[in-house]
This record gives sequence, structure tokens and C-alpha cells, in this order.
Amino acid sequence: MVMKRRSFLGALILGCALLVRTAPAAAAPDASEIAERMQQFYDKTRTFKSDFRQRYLIKHRNKTKDNRGQVIFQKPGKMSWRYTNNGNRVVSDGKIIKVYEEENRQMYEQPMDKSQYPAALVFLMGAGSLKQTFNLQKLDSEKMKCTGCYVLLAEPKNPTPAYQKVLLYVDAKTYQVRRVLLLDAQGNKNRFDFESPAVNVKVPPNEFVYVPPPGTQVIRP
Repeated sequence: MVMKRRSFLGALILGCALLVRTAPAAAAPDASEIAERMQQFYDKTRTFKSDFRQRYLIKHRNKTKDNRGQVIFQKPGKMSWRYTNNGNRVVSDGKIIKVYEEENRQMYEQPMDKSQYPAALVFLMGAGSLKQTFNLQKLDSEKMKCTGCYVLLAEPKNPTPAYQKVLLYVDAKTYQVRRVLLLDAQGNKNRFDFESPAVNVKVPPNEFVYVPPPGTQVIRP
């Protein structure tokens, strides 16, 4: 009886092991599926708030600029960037975008539909569609040195002078964007890393209203 019981247990363990070995692995999502899951996540998001780090590489000068701060997006089409290291601000109420440069005491102001500034982040603002806006290609995450994430190469279907390509680094579990890297025709690179993001949080009153300091030169097209 003991021998039979051992034989039975041995066969059971072996059978379980074979099942584990032969169980098909879940297929990794392709670029279209990743974009759809990202879209689903952000379609349910009313607000997005995060600390950010920005690194801008000016290729012809071989020079980088590093910035940091906090960004808030709110549907539909509102955003607020606060640069804590230099006092700059970028604010849109959904109709007008204002870009304030503290160093020059200048503010550029133009209609949102004429600006290319937020186009690469349109999905965070509850406007547009990733799949409708971009041609998407999935890149090798290991080669891109992105652990636990997917990397999408996004090329705008309608050409824009603001950038030629966008790399989206997407968390493989939550489908939130960890990093956005914009590449333009001159070889410049503009990278945003989002840290400690939070969604559907309460936004301070008047966050998307901005009045520049007295003496600021306002430039309109």
C-alpha cells in the first residue's frame, strides 16, 4: 500500500509538472493592444497629476537643459506646468495656451488649436485618440532599457514641425505613461519622466488661470 501510494503521488506530481511546462504563455500585447489599453485607462481619468523631470538636448550645441516641477492635466484640454527650478509656467484653460519664461519676462500666448505644444500628450488631456493621431510600432523593451514596461514608437499621421517622433514608455501593469521622449527634425530630444503620478485627484481652484508678473512682454501671433 505504501509503495502504491508513493507511486500515485509521484505520478500526480509529474503530471502537474507537465501541465505547468506545457501551459501556453500569455501572448504579449502588440502595439495596437497597448494603445487601446492606454486609451482605456486615460479615458477613465478625469485629472492627472505628477511630479516631472525634463531633459532637453539641443543637438547642434551638444547641450542639455534639466528642469523639474509638477504638471496637472484636467479634461477637457486643460493643463498646468509649474517649473520649480526656474519659475517658468505653461498653462492652458482648454482654449488659450500661455507659455511664460521667467528669465526673459516674456509670455507667448496663442489658441490651443494652433499650438503643437501638447499634441504628443493629447491622450492625457481627454482629447483625440492615440491610434487616430499616430502610427504606432512596438519596440524591444530590453534594448530600450525599460524594465517592466512597453515602449511604443509613435509617428504623427499629420506632420508637425514640433516633433517627428515620440517614444512612449508605458507601465506594463497599469498602462500609465512613465516617460515621453520627443524627437524633432533637427535631432533635438525633449524627455519628460513622470514620477509619483496620481489620477482623479482634486485640482486647486484657478489652477488653469495664469496672470504673468507686471512688466511681462506678452507675445501673440
